Amino acid sequence: MALLRALWRPLWARNPPRLCSTQEAAKPPPSPYEERPWEYLESEEYRATYGDQPVWFGYRRNHKGAIPPQRTRKACLRKGRRVGNPCPICRDRNLHVDYRNVKLLDQFICPHSGIVFHPTRTGVCMKQHKLLSKAIAQAQDHGLLWLQVPFVPTPQGDFSNRHPAVGRTPPAPTGPWYPWYEWQQPPAAAIARIRRIYRDYLKAEAAPGGPPAPTAGQ
Repeated sequence: MALLRALWRPLWARNPPRLCSTQEAAKPPPSPYEERPWEYLESEEYRATYGDQPVWFGYRRNHKGAIPPQRTRKACLRKGRRVGNPCPICRDRNLHVDYRNVKLLDQFICPHSGIVFHPTRTGVCMKQHKLLSKAIAQAQDHGLLWLQVPFVPTPQGDFSNRHPAVGRTPPAPTGPWYPWYEWQQPPAAAIARIRRIYRDYLKAEAAPGGPPAPTAGQ
């Protein structure tokens, strides 16, 4: 019965045979430029591979459909294995993101604005983009990379108040600034309406020049 169950299991569910230590897949050799990654960008191997173009020039990510994805992948390693079409940095084992590798970092900075290119333009994964942003900021702090400082020309105009275009401050008006600031007599109909509504709470008006009117408690 157990044999029949094993035969009916699909191929993807069966355990693949384990290889012994002598049959394991050979790992790629380490990069000779790991300690000094900037030397790779000056080698003949780099010129033969990329020429004068940046490392991300001409890169196109494989995707389904005609509309490309709006975000790059998080990382080019899935369960310890490299994806089929890695990003421009992950596909070359000789490229290492380091704040001292100025020529590589300069390829990911806009020469006009000094802003780091968006990963959707360069095609790098988000993991490498974070490392690039951190290395660029560190290189700028160490003075290895240029900083984009906007040029503000000094205005040549005369801003003093001694030229003829500037006169004396006019004096303040003696009356109100605006006509609706003055006190206006409300209409008689509105006064009569208020008196009718609050007649139980109003005090009796005293005649001009006479004694004050008694209050309700007196």
